[in-house]
Amino acid sequence: MELDQLWQTTLSEIELQISRPNFLTWFKNSSLVEKKKDGEIIIGLANNFSKEWVRNKYHKIIFEILKNHDDSIKKIDYTVIENKVAFFNNIAEGFEKQMIIPELKIDQESGLHPRYKLDTFIVGSSNELAYAASLAVIKNIGKKYNPFFIYGGTGLGKTHLIQGIGNEIKKTYKNKVKVKYVHSEKFVNEVVTAIRNKRMEDLKNRYRNIDVLIIDDIQFIGGKERSEEEFFHTFNVLYENNKQIIISSDRAPAAIPTLHERLRSRFEGGMAADITYPDYEMRMAIIKTKLSEINGDLPDKICELIALKVQRNIREIEGILNKILFYKEVKNIDLEPKIVEEIINNVIQQSSRRTTPSQIINSVAAYFEIPPEDITGQSRRKITLEPRHISVFLLREILGMSYPDIGEKLGKRDHTTIIHSYDKISREINTNHQLNQKIILLKEIINENS
Repeated sequence: MELDQLWQTTLSEIELQISRPNFLTWFKNSSLVEKKKDGEIIIGLANNFSKEWVRNKYHKIIFEILKNHDDSIKKIDYTVIENKVAFFNNIAEGFEKQMIIPELKIDQESGLHPRYKLDTFIVGSSNELAYAASLAVIKNIGKKYNPFFIYGGTGLGKTHLIQGIGNEIKKTYKNKVKVKYVHSEKFVNEVVTAIRNKRMEDLKNRYRNIDVLIIDDIQFIGGKERSEEEFFHTFNVLYENNKQIIISSDRAPAAIPTLHERLRSRFEGGMAADITYPDYEMRMAIIKTKLSEINGDLPDKICELIALKVQRNIREIEGILNKILFYKEVKNIDLEPKIVEEIINNVIQQSSRRTTPSQIINSVAAYFEIPPEDITGQSRRKITLEPRHISVFLLREILGMSYPDIGEKLGKRDHTTIIHSYDKISREINTNHQLNQKIILLKEIINENS
C-alpha cells in the first residue's frame, strides 16, 4: 500500500513538470513494483520502448522526486510489466481509495471515462458560461451551439467538462445517441496508421458514423496537414448531418497559429466559451470536493492556505493535496502551516524549476514581436509597456522572484515600479478577457520552451 501511495504522489509531481500528452503516453500504465533492501526502486512500464524512453528522458526527474519523499532510495531500475495495467485515472485526483484503477474502466466504444461527471464539476464565475452552454448542448444535440468550442489554460477542467458532457449524453439518451471522445494526438496517430496500412475508409467510417464527436486539445492537430484535412472533412460530414461537435483547446481558435484558416473559421462559426482561473471561493470548493472524493480530511486552515497560495492551476492544487495527504498519512507528520507552506512552495517550484528569467523575457518579446532589449532596457515607448508589465507578472508568478530581483533584471528599475506593474496585471487579468488569453498562451509557450 505504501508503494502505491508513494508512486501516486510521484506521478502527480511528474505531471506538473511535463506536458499532459507526454505524461499520458509514458506514465499512464506505470507502477512502482518493488523497493529492495539496498534502497533500489523498481519501476514497471508497459513495454520496452516505454522503459527505454522513460529511463533516458525522465530518469533524473523521477529520481529527484522519489528521493525527496524517501531519502533511503539509492537507485532506480526499470522493468516491463506483462499483463498488468496500473492506470491512475487522474493522478491529481489523489489517493482515490488507494487502489490501482484498471484501464478497462474507460469505455472502449466511446473512449469516455465514467469518473468525469457533470455533477462533480465545480461551477464558478470562471467557467459558468461554458457549463451553461454545455447543458444547452445536451438538451439540443447538434441544433444549438454547434460546434461547441471550449478553451482555457492547462489544468482548469476542460477535459472534465467535455467528457462530462459525453457521459451525461450517454446517460440521458441511453443507446440512442452514439458518442465518441478522442484526444487529438490519438486522432493524428490513427490517421498515420490508417495511411500506412491503407485503411483510411475504416477511419472515416469510425468517425463519421457517430452522433457526437468530442475531440480534446485540438491545438495539437495544427500543422499536421493530412490529419487536418481528414478532420476538416469529418467535421463537414458531421456538421451537415446535424451531428454535435465538441472541441477543447488551450487557446481560442484565432490564437492557434498552425491551424489552417478553413478549420479556424469552422470553429469560430459555433459557440466558443472560455474557462479562466478559479477565484478563491471556487478553489476552496474544489479542495473540499476532492477531499470528499478520496475520503481525505484536512483542517480548514490548511485548505484556506492552499486556496490562497495556489491561484491558477487546478491540477496543481490537486497535486499539492496529494502530497500533503502523503505526508499526513504515510509519514505521520503534523501539518503545521509552516510545513504545508513549504510543501506548496516545493511543488510550485518543481513545476517551474527548468524555466529561467531569460526564457520568460525572450518568450514575451517574441510574442509581441519586439527585441528583448526593449523589455529590459530603458525604452518608454508605448509598445514596450504591456510586454514589460506582463514580463513582471510572469517572472513573479512562474519563478516567484522578489520585486527587487525583477527590477534588477528589467533594467535596474525601482521595486515600487515593479510592484505597480505586477498589481496592474493581477487586477486586470480577471476582467480583461484579451489579457487573460495572452497570459495563458504565454505560459504555454514558456512551458514548451523550458
